[in-house]
Formats: sequence, structure tokens, C-alpha cells
Amino acid sequence: MDKTSQYRLLLEQIKALTDSESDRIANLGNICSLLKYEMNWFWVGFYVVDKEELVLNCFQGTLACTRIAKGKGVCGSAWARNETIIVEDVRAFDGHIACSTATQSEIVLPVRNHKGECIAVLDIDSEFLATFDDADKMGLEAIVKHIETLF
Repeated sequence: MDKTSQYRLLLEQIKALTDSESDRIANLGNICSLLKYEMNWFWVGFYVVDKEELVLNCFQGTLACTRIAKGKGVCGSAWARNETIIVEDVRAFDGHIACSTATQSEIVLPVRNHKGECIAVLDIDSEFLATFDDADKMGLEAIVKHIETLF
């Protein structure tokens, strides 16, 4: 199955999981699990904006950084820029925060409110270099559009 088809199926599964559940934490937890295990990624999680920091929320994977300042690391940069960031090699990203030395590549997507402001980020890590590409960006941005309705 190609990535476009995988992401379409994931979005359908996420909608089915969340359509009958109103609890945001339960939904975000299940989304993390579905993404991690269906795509076999190293780490999947959400950081939620709390004043001038991102605070760890639901995730699947190894221990993670608890708080990230705006503009710091890939997550803080995606928040500050309010745009998706793909990093092929985290060691080449100036200011990367190494929550796990196993992480080699990363994609971080902003989750926005109805005003277009970033209120959270979806962070996905891989233990392989150059895991994420434009197909991942497009597929995950479609999933994030649905996630935005949960906030």
C-alpha cells in the first residue's frame, strides 16, 4: 500500500475512534497509539501550548522531554513558525533537543485553533534517517485537520 492510501486509511480509523468519544485525552492517546503502531515509528506524541512553553501530553514511546520553550528544538521551532518541519537528520538541525539518542529524523506539525494559532504540536520521531517526506507531510496534515476539531 502506498503512503497516500495508508494515510487515507489512518484518517478513516482516527475519525471512527474519535467520532463517538468526546474526551480529548482519550482521543489523543488513541491517535498516538494508532500512528505509532500502524506506521512503526519510534515515538509519537503531542505537546500542548501552556503560556510560553510546550508541555508534554499524550504520547507513545520512550521517555520524553517534559517542557520545551518556544523556538527551541524542532517542536519549539514548528510552534514559533506555525508550520510543519521535516528534519532528515536531527544532528544537522541547529538546536535539536535530544530527548532520545535513538531519534534520527523527525516531523513536527502544528495543531491550530479556529484563529489559526498554534495550540499544540504533533511530534513524530524515527530511528532512521530521512524517514519523512512530502507524502508524510500531506497525509499527516490531513490528519491534523481532524485533530484540530478535538480541541
